[in-house]
Amino acid sequence: MHTRSTKLRCNHAYIDGANLDKGTSALGWRVDYQKFYRFLQERYGVRRAYIFMGYISKYDQIYSRMRDAGFLVRFKDTIITEGSQIKGNCDADLVLTAVRDAYESIFDAAVIVTSDGDFASLVAYFREKDRLEMVISPNQRCSKLITRQSVPLAYMNRVREQVSG
Repeated sequence: MHTRSTKLRCNHAYIDGANLDKGTSALGWRVDYQKFYRFLQERYGVRRAYIFMGYISKYDQIYSRMRDAGFLVRFKDTIITEGSQIKGNCDADLVLTAVRDAYESIFDAAVIVTSDGDFASLVAYFREKDRLEMVISPNQRCSKLITRQSVPLAYMNRVREQVSG
């Protein structure tokens, strides 16, 4: 679990990009992706970090900053809902990538960055396999489906000074 030494660890981070952006912006700040990647490396031994999100061309500069910081950015085509909301629907891609990587044993433990209860079963899976390093919630409103699992949980606002732009 999260008490292991991170010096020689090879952990992977799986980040719900829309949840990260919405969660921190709701608190009035933005993530500096360079600082955030360094934070994940130093604090949790992350060697590979994926960000999953819907692709919107007007954000190409932000995507470039993410890649330049070291993130592996994975896109999904977006759709516009009846309420004119843009949706990327990346949840299945994040879960599939994380479980595939675990099956192939290419990392020691996972860091999941989300507050979305849709990922509760992924969190439970990694906890059961003793391969969950940490769940990082972008804001204080993390789903009860995650919090009631008694998993290692951190909140982004507690490290805002270290990871904000």
